[in-house]
Amino acid sequence: MTSTQARRARVAGLSTLDRLLPVWIGAAMLAGLLLGRLVPGIGSALSAIELDGVSLPIALGLLVMMYPVLAKVRYDRLRDVTADRKLMASSLVLNWLAGPALMFALAWLLLADLPEYRTGLIIVGLARCIAMVIIWNDLACGDREAAAVLVALNSLFQVVCFALLGWFYLSVLPGWLGLPQTGIDVSPVHIAKSVVIFLGIPLLAGYLSRRLGERAKGRDWYEGRFVTRIGPWALYGLLFTIVILFALQGHQITSRPWDVARIALPLLVYFAIMWAGGYALGVLLRMGYARTTTLAFTAAGNNFELAIAVAIATYGAASGQALAGVVGPLIEVPVLVALVYVSLALRPRL
Repeated sequence: MTSTQARRARVAGLSTLDRLLPVWIGAAMLAGLLLGRLVPGIGSALSAIELDGVSLPIALGLLVMMYPVLAKVRYDRLRDVTADRKLMASSLVLNWLAGPALMFALAWLLLADLPEYRTGLIIVGLARCIAMVIIWNDLACGDREAAAVLVALNSLFQVVCFALLGWFYLSVLPGWLGLPQTGIDVSPVHIAKSVVIFLGIPLLAGYLSRRLGERAKGRDWYEGRFVTRIGPWALYGLLFTIVILFALQGHQITSRPWDVARIALPLLVYFAIMWAGGYALGVLLRMGYARTTTLAFTAAGNNFELAIAVAIATYGAASGQALAGVVGPLIEVPVLVALVYVSLALRPRL
């Protein structure tokens, strides 16, 4: 069977939900924008449903989205991932050295005249992805166990380094370069809470599901029946999250299209460079398709929920910094969906 025939066979075996994923995501984005634009007060109503600054509708969507994927992880294989020093070191360099530095450079190069948006983008660059990247990696047939480990590693570094890097990139480095300085007000406790909600809860649920399910009925039943039944809920959760997220800021996004376009440009460049850089590094180090894909997506993704929450808490819900955070997923979702298909097209070559 040729590689083209193999790709066609895989596509034919997909469900309607999987085959038409870009259509559903586009419809969810449009539905969210229309809700936010046409339904008076829906953004305020959704924003009010929160617990200590955490949006409950978005949290619910992310939990529903992440649980099925984390329930598929074979936790007995995690030791093999942590022993891969090339993967672990590459991820740390891309996420915590290259990513924030690249976003800082792009924000200053392309938004030098718009300080609020520039600051918001720098905050986005500091918030490394711990949630939605799980599903992009799974759709692209990346290494599920490696994704779980790298996301957990990002979470630990996020708690320890986010506030410190924010201070460095918003205050110290601009001062060294003779540029205007600003500040950031976020506590490690707030970041730890975000990590517990968006990673800790679904990770624990996924681990317990596999442990208890395999113990009760065996691995064949667990992977052949249970995982198959819960699998579609990952995409349902993704679509729900997209609708809620875009409804929250639909009016603001549609009423300021030029500002959105200005913010979108550095984001597009950022996602392209980070994904391509991660992919190139994985190929150079001969990691194989699955781990190369995981490295690329974990490098390109960002924790939009944390970035938006920090921007709102520090600068206010109506601030330019908050708008920059909201535009992040507006660009990230369609770009990374497209990169899922790029990855799958490259798969036969690796």
